[in-house]
Amino acid sequence: MESGGDSVDGAVRKPPSRAVIEAVADAEGVSPVDLRPPEYEPLHAAIDPESLDGLFDSQADGTPRVGGSVSFHYCDYHVIVTADANVTLESDTDEE
Repeated sequence: MESGGDSVDGAVRKPPSRAVIEAVADAEGVSPVDLRPPEYEPLHAAIDPESLDGLFDSQADGTPRVGGSVSFHYCDYHVIVTADANVTLESDTDEE
């Protein structure tokens, strides 16, 4: 029996840069499209989004990268991104 539609691979992940935007927007109580200047700094002011995504891209032979993390400050948060695109936010004001 033939299927009439496209299938979507459940292993497809969102880019880490997108995960950061969504996490900060959620923490701020705004839509990701509203997370923009002048109210919010652009992500590229804190980190190069393409480089962030590239850190966790599959290796040249197609195997996924395992482990690793990167942290930076963005929109008054200390952001930690792991290889599985998990994003942790800590308020910069908590560090005082």
